[in-house]
Amino acid sequence: MNPPNGFSQHAVACITSSTEGRVLQDQQVKKAGGAMRKEAGDSRVLALEDHPDIESFLNDTLRFPPDEIKPNMKIKSVTPKPPRKPRLARASSLDEKSWRRRRVFRTSQENLIDPNETSSSNGSLQESSLSPPTRSRVALNGAQGSLHTLQDASEPNPYGKNKGSSSDSEKQVSEVPSASAGLMKGKESSGSKPRLSKITPPRPLPPLELSVASHVLRTANRIDSDYMDYSQSRFERLSSSLSDTRLHNSEMVCDSCSTDSMKSTFSLLTPLRAKDVRNRSYLEGSLLASGALLGAEELSRYFPDRSIGIFVATWNMQGRKELPENLDDFLFPSDPDYAQDMYVIGVQEGCPDRREWEIRLQETLGPHYVMLYSAAHGVLYMSVFLRRDLIWFCSEVEYATVTTRIVSQIKTKGALGICFTFFGTSFLFITSHFTSGDGKVYERILDYNKTIQALALPKNVPDTNPYRSSPSDVTTRFDEVFWFGDFNFRLNKDRESVDSILNQHLEKDMSKLLQYDQLVKEMNDGAIFIGFQEAAIHFRPSYKFDIGQDSYDTTSKQRTPSYTDRVIYRSRHKDDIHAVKYSSCSVVKTSDHRPVYGLFRVKVRPGRDNIPLAAGQFDRELYLIGIKRRMTRELQKRQELKDQKSSRVCTVS
Repeated sequence: MNPPNGFSQHAVACITSSTEGRVLQDQQVKKAGGAMRKEAGDSRVLALEDHPDIESFLNDTLRFPPDEIKPNMKIKSVTPKPPRKPRLARASSLDEKSWRRRRVFRTSQENLIDPNETSSSNGSLQESSLSPPTRSRVALNGAQGSLHTLQDASEPNPYGKNKGSSSDSEKQVSEVPSASAGLMKGKESSGSKPRLSKITPPRPLPPLELSVASHVLRTANRIDSDYMDYSQSRFERLSSSLSDTRLHNSEMVCDSCSTDSMKSTFSLLTPLRAKDVRNRSYLEGSLLASGALLGAEELSRYFPDRSIGIFVATWNMQGRKELPENLDDFLFPSDPDYAQDMYVIGVQEGCPDRREWEIRLQETLGPHYVMLYSAAHGVLYMSVFLRRDLIWFCSEVEYATVTTRIVSQIKTKGALGICFTFFGTSFLFITSHFTSGDGKVYERILDYNKTIQALALPKNVPDTNPYRSSPSDVTTRFDEVFWFGDFNFRLNKDRESVDSILNQHLEKDMSKLLQYDQLVKEMNDGAIFIGFQEAAIHFRPSYKFDIGQDSYDTTSKQRTPSYTDRVIYRSRHKDDIHAVKYSSCSVVKTSDHRPVYGLFRVKVRPGRDNIPLAAGQFDRELYLIGIKRRMTRELQKRQELKDQKSSRVCTVS
């Protein structure tokens, strides 16, 4: 590092006296004195052989009479700062000089205290005391405060006069090493500036506790010991939800600390400006308004790609009271890595206890999901579950029903529809149970036509695009429509032919069976489900199985296996719905039908705040019952596992 004033460092020999150093031999001192007198002559100036160009500098800097050189003198290697340039500017004031002295004093004290500092005076003095006497002069970086006196005495005056006499310089040179040595021991030496001794505490410090809640480690926050297991989020927000007064009143902040430092800066919530809250109402708004609840900003925050994952399933339960022990394989297939955002389950010929079925769904989905809405029409059930973070972006939910078999006392055939708006996209979910029978294709088409004409939806929720709606077709009044259920369309083939095709181990290629499917034929002809499409089928027929078995009907009726359970969809905008997976759940065997489900990615658009919102409404009672059962089940599993580990089997041989 270059010294100030632009001078390069040069090694010069400086003779210093040290009471604590080793005594040099007389021969070395005499030899050094003779060499100095030989080179300097009458001027009695100590010169440098290796650097003759700085001879004039040494002549003006250090002057020692030859009589002062004694046998007990020690040659110490130090490096002072080069002389300063003549001051052409104004002289420094007393305040500036005192500030410089304090700064030099603080730097010198820090370097002397720190034993690990490489440029400290302690290290430099130790190295010089151990090194043999040379004609080089090494920098004494740490002891600059002590060397300032020497430099001021030897600095040439701009008017040609020295600030101090030669005798004063000799005294100061002899005092420098002794003062530095005194500082190394923490003592105050004569001729040097006072140094403060190291401060030690009057009593030992208290030991640190391992707990984060230790009073020693608490600097500002008063952390509750019951809530120690938390981690900070990596999402930063701009403001705090607690005011300064509330922070102090709740004793979360000490009186001496700053309130701003106590505010949490991490949250998933978007900061709200008080101006926006005052000036606008969330019941009215526009599509592009800043801070709109259903606007583009909020949509992009939850769904950056503006698409939502939907699970749609249908299952004919055959009216059986018994429910599967585990619905995990049904609601959470093994292929996708993540759960979906919305779950819609339609049931035909549902179990007698509908509430028990909904509790089982809530128990399986867990605490991250809530039931947004549930409706029934006879034995037709439909339940809509949504992630609990998304319930605020839904409109009011509406439903309607259609009966296709009026004569029957029990409404087993018909349709049930549920609709709502999510952000700016309207959804319609319909589950149906059409007329059964192998040859009753025409009756099933009539059921379809009656459903699209008689299903009175929407009621209060505004249509997102009324110009593309038709009063005679309910499916044209919504952006995204999913229709699923037991449509009862069969295969136009006898049982033996179908069995022979299934025995060919088709794996995922079902084209040989689908060429006999009644629904595929009618949809291609445009007689039913106009505008709808279905994902590719790569699973075996879902009907009709023996209860609890993987074999098809072995009774005397020998019904033909068929794809009666289907999930189809349509959209106002092209490519808004993308089918991710379309399959059946072969694990659930409590009915003669296998559940059929589809996973979809659906595009969502921002909306307006002037629609009637659901305001976070969900079935709270169902939620609590389902979570309680889930916890009970987990505790039972842990207890059983604990009992197995603690059990011992003894045998007598």
